[in-house]
Amino acid sequence: MEIWRGPQQVPVGLNSVVTVGNFDGVHLGHQQLLASVVAQARARGCKAVAMTFFPHPHHVHVGPLPLITSLADRLEALEASGLDAVLVVDYNLEFAAQGPREFVSTWLRDLLGARAVLVGQDVRFGVGNSGELSTLRQLGQELGFEVLVQEEVCGLAGKRWSSTWVRQLLAEGDVAGVASVLGRPHRVRGVVVDGAQRGRDLGFPTANLLAAHVGEVPQDGVYAGWLVRPSVLRDGAPERLPAAISVGTNPTFEDVNRTVEAHVLGRADLNLYGEEVVVEMVERIRPMLTFAAIEPLIDQMHDDVARAAAILGVPRPGPIDPADVTARPLAS
Repeated sequence: MEIWRGPQQVPVGLNSVVTVGNFDGVHLGHQQLLASVVAQARARGCKAVAMTFFPHPHHVHVGPLPLITSLADRLEALEASGLDAVLVVDYNLEFAAQGPREFVSTWLRDLLGARAVLVGQDVRFGVGNSGELSTLRQLGQELGFEVLVQEEVCGLAGKRWSSTWVRQLLAEGDVAGVASVLGRPHRVRGVVVDGAQRGRDLGFPTANLLAAHVGEVPQDGVYAGWLVRPSVLRDGAPERLPAAISVGTNPTFEDVNRTVEAHVLGRADLNLYGEEVVVEMVERIRPMLTFAAIEPLIDQMHDDVARAAAILGVPRPGPIDPADVTARPLAS
């Protein structure tokens, strides 16, 4: 899949079937829309193209909004849909000030060579979201492209697939529910940073990510999941390691910063400091707890590891001797 980071990278003379959206999460509703775009493009002998925005318009018009997926993960999920190309538009106030006609003629017809534009019933575009489906249909007739409408896609109990639904589930810590909406485990991404080194001293070394730097993080608690190393390939795919994952501020130690800490089950030999990793969350094991002493905390951590192994379908690892941990912090 080609990634065009701005209009200057779009090839001249393009003929395409286009869809436009934020696609935060690239959930199952998005995936069905994208599948329709690909099918329409193949039938017409055109390129299947999605236009998406970075930063999210909410950041520009309202304020910070944690994204369900990082831009890298969004592009990876869009590629999995079979698209030929994605145009990433720098969303700013100048771009947002375009009227519906200017946006459609400049970006969809002239730049992307749209022969068809596929959208949902609730499409809005142009300054102040003043353009709607009827506007797009009228412009399509005038400018020479067809407007195709994707019927609303619903999930369990008739509830509409949406990024809002995903955020609600994340706030509840229901990562299994999130996976049912996304069609894959929820993931966060970031660079491994120095931590307080408590985990290694207890026999549970962790890869620490600052929660504020990785995107939308679920409710505090302990989760079973996977640590993925995009830079390390095994049989052509990124290495995936089973993990017990802690999200929160470590109330037993009265910490303040909210972190994501992934303990790779049974591994004392990993040195992940400074490496960008992905943490996938499969199932919530328990809420975050405060312990009066270290011994019950260690007992609970052993139980967390056992439960994570069972959930992930991997062997339960033996205990780790802190003296066997080989990683050294960046600051050392």
